[in-house]
Amino acid sequence: MNDNTDDERLSDFIRDRVAADLDSKKYPSIITRFPPEPNGYLHLGHAKSICLNFGIALENGGVCNLRFDDTNPAKEDVEYVESITEDVKWLIDGWADCVLSEKIYFASEYFEKLYGYAVELIKDKKAYVCELRPEEWEEYRGVPEKPGRESPGRNRSPEENLALFERMRTGEFADGEKTLRAKIDMNSPNLHMRDPVIYRIRHEKHHHAGDKWCIYPMYDFTHCLSDSIEGISHSICTLEFEVHRPLYDWVLDNLSIPQPRPYQHEFSRLNPTYMVMSKRKLLQLVEDGHVAGWDDPRMPTIAGYRRRGFTASSIRSFCKDVGVTKYKALTDVSLLENSIRVELNKVAERRCAVLDPLEVIIENYPDEESEDVEAVNNPEDETAGNRTVPFGRRLFIEREDFMEDPPKKFFRLAPGCEVRLRYAYFITCQSFEKDDAGNIIRLYCTYDPETRGGNAPDGRKVKGTIHWVSADHAIDAEVRLYDRLFTQEEPEAEGEFLHCINSDSLKVVAGKLEPSLAKLSVGERVQFERLGYFTPDSKDSTPEKLVFNRIVGLRDSWAKISKK
Repeated sequence: MNDNTDDERLSDFIRDRVAADLDSKKYPSIITRFPPEPNGYLHLGHAKSICLNFGIALENGGVCNLRFDDTNPAKEDVEYVESITEDVKWLIDGWADCVLSEKIYFASEYFEKLYGYAVELIKDKKAYVCELRPEEWEEYRGVPEKPGRESPGRNRSPEENLALFERMRTGEFADGEKTLRAKIDMNSPNLHMRDPVIYRIRHEKHHHAGDKWCIYPMYDFTHCLSDSIEGISHSICTLEFEVHRPLYDWVLDNLSIPQPRPYQHEFSRLNPTYMVMSKRKLLQLVEDGHVAGWDDPRMPTIAGYRRRGFTASSIRSFCKDVGVTKYKALTDVSLLENSIRVELNKVAERRCAVLDPLEVIIENYPDEESEDVEAVNNPEDETAGNRTVPFGRRLFIEREDFMEDPPKKFFRLAPGCEVRLRYAYFITCQSFEKDDAGNIIRLYCTYDPETRGGNAPDGRKVKGTIHWVSADHAIDAEVRLYDRLFTQEEPEAEGEFLHCINSDSLKVVAGKLEPSLAKLSVGERVQFERLGYFTPDSKDSTPEKLVFNRIVGLRDSWAKISKK
């Protein structure tokens, strides 16, 4: 499904640049790319980039390549390749046939060609082998305000450099013993242009290339050349790569590559509130056991949001609403929560569930009898129809829907008060029972049999309507109430981000659910009336033990907190 109709065609500075390049016929077609490094799971920030790159391709009849920039074997893994592929295909579902190229690309498949480009630079006296260790290079490189010092090997002959580079490839040297550097400008105020490393030695098995290589190209060298090899027209990345663009351009301008060559364009990264976006910190959350894996529904990963029950379309809608700018700003995560809330309000069927059950006995309802009452599936969608729900003498209601001594404007159940049971009858509380600790454990009520369907023939009104489930027909389920993982809007600004982990980010309760929910499939989403939107957990829910995740509440429970 295309989320961007002709009536609401998007416009931003990058799309304007693409349109101008098409008008001038600078490129024969639009080819973009999404190039993650497979060293972790994708998060919400990646979703913005995916939507932008695939969206521009879709809008202009082009394609978008999924390419793994896999140049660091020490941190990359097949698990991440598989998870990223799954996430991308899920997020662009409905776009895929139009804009996803048929194959998945790997920068590691270009290693031989990249090696040839490095040789070309060496022959042209634009690259050299350097023996300086990283800590030594820090001193040679210097600071932006002062010129750096040349490496001792900077003026070695091309022949010597070629021989050393070949020996690096054949494995004669240890990790870190030598590097290949681009020979650019040791006086540049941009430290990325002061003879950056373009190859380093890593005696590591590669997840995709195997044991073939022990030298690996650096990201800045690989990325621009991979773009060129794939014929990318617009290399779109986040703003932190702006300072790398001169190196991107230098590499492409100093090698014999096909024209027109790609150009890099930057946009501001997504910075949502109440989240961390650093892969390193997300990995720390996983490894230290603060969450139950990369796909924990509290994590800001695409896998986490998918498992929690968010739809791909709601995330795409959120990314569209955020827009594309160069302005660095916080994005309120409530925008994302509202996107799924608005979508599910229209399409999710309603069901009844009680998460903190209090037993109700309707004393004047016939013993051993029950009946079916008719319930509306979705008041926002007439085509959703109705269903029947069992009703009987014993019910469960939410504990918070009863108060022994209520305040003046409490319009739910209390001694002597009458309320409407959703879809069923009016009931009045006559008495209640407590345990030895003084906790209310049971209510005794009467019902008016003339009010079936929730209306009184005599026209009397009640101010309160509460939901319920039949105790004799209810099914048991584990219900996981997920909330934001951090208590602060900017966890990383608080210094040690782990100090502001929300201890209430997950509450697990034993719910009582209407029996139709036993048939709900993974991927289906419903509204538990008055409670929020829920879905079966994709990993843990089974027919023998139902597990439901709360996707989002019916309203933003953090709004009042943020205003304090």
